Amino acid sequence: MGIEEKTLGELVEKELQKEKHKRSHRRIVGGTIAALIVVMAVVALVAVFLCPVLQISGDSMEDTLRDGDVVVAVNGGGFRAGDVIAFYYGNDILLKRVIATSGQWVDIDEDGTVYVDNQPVEEPYVSEKTRGDYDIELPYQVPEGKLFVLGDHRSVSIDSRSRAVGCIEKKMIIGKIVFRVWPLSDMGLVR
Repeated sequence: MGIEEKTLGELVEKELQKEKHKRSHRRIVGGTIAALIVVMAVVALVAVFLCPVLQISGDSMEDTLRDGDVVVAVNGGGFRAGDVIAFYYGNDILLKRVIATSGQWVDIDEDGTVYVDNQPVEEPYVSEKTRGDYDIELPYQVPEGKLFVLGDHRSVSIDSRSRAVGCIEKKMIIGKIVFRVWPLSDMGLVR
């Protein structure tokens, strides 16, 4: 009987150890899952509020950005001439380049050269200059609190030259486009 009791005691002890191990394993797995959920929530909040990730649709920013490119925007701060920004336009998100800010005068001559405050703008990102379609009166003064934006592919872009889009209110801006993450072959800073 002593041997059976010892064996039974050993079996009970082994089962208790197994249960302790299972509880410990469940605690570790549960903690890991909870940590992953928190990390995913933080990443989602950062992506939505601080660094939205956007996929380009359309060709109004070619050659700088192409249809299908994936870019990261950074929220906040002032925007200046030359910055590529994303902004809400109705239910869409558009990307354009800031040309002028509040109070500045914009003019575009017949060959497509852009002038801000009577000074020609150096635009190495534009491969084909054109005045494009416009229905605003040039020269045009940018209203207070707004930005004048143009697409880099001027012949197809609908931008501040059109009353339909007009100048952009700062509250409509999602952020400055700073980095292309896709395609990998073009990964890098957006200029």
